Amino acid sequence: MKQQLLELLKKDAWFKGEVKLSSGKISNFYIDVRRVSLSSKGIYLISHLIWDIIKKDNITAIGGPTLGADPIVAGVCLLAHMDKKNLKGFLIRKTPKAHGRQQLIEGKELSKSDRAVVIDDVATSGSSLMTAIEILQKENIEIVKAVSIIDREEGAAENLAKFNCPLVSLFKKSDFF
Repeated sequence: MKQQLLELLKKDAWFKGEVKLSSGKISNFYIDVRRVSLSSKGIYLISHLIWDIIKKDNITAIGGPTLGADPIVAGVCLLAHMDKKNLKGFLIRKTPKAHGRQQLIEGKELSKSDRAVVIDDVATSGSSLMTAIEILQKENIEIVKAVSIIDREEGAAENLAKFNCPLVSLFKKSDFF
């Protein structure tokens, strides 16, 4: 499965050329994981690979920053249900919703007894994951680990280590060169 996903990412998500990343850095390549995670085969492979990584971690919740985490959270929650595991899915907005309940964390309500995995499609510096962790820590949610599809190897693992949060990635930048 992992090799199939790598081939799919290389074919459909890998782009050479100068691009500005969310971190503000300029890169000579871009990996648009959503082009794969929003396809039936892509989300099937991603969900299975991630569920295999986290299913023995005794977690109760999985989520991360919207938009990269959205399809992944849904796919992993589906597999958890198929394995008869109750798993809460959540998404973290960049800013609280301006109407309704004005939530910053959307999805199944989390409690202090929850153990969560935070997830994102791509980790560069880890800033999106760190923001998610800070928001969850304010709610006293225990973070077990962070998972990304791709680690661009630009500091995310080191930055997340400062939060005592290991980063597990399916692939690294070096897998694409």
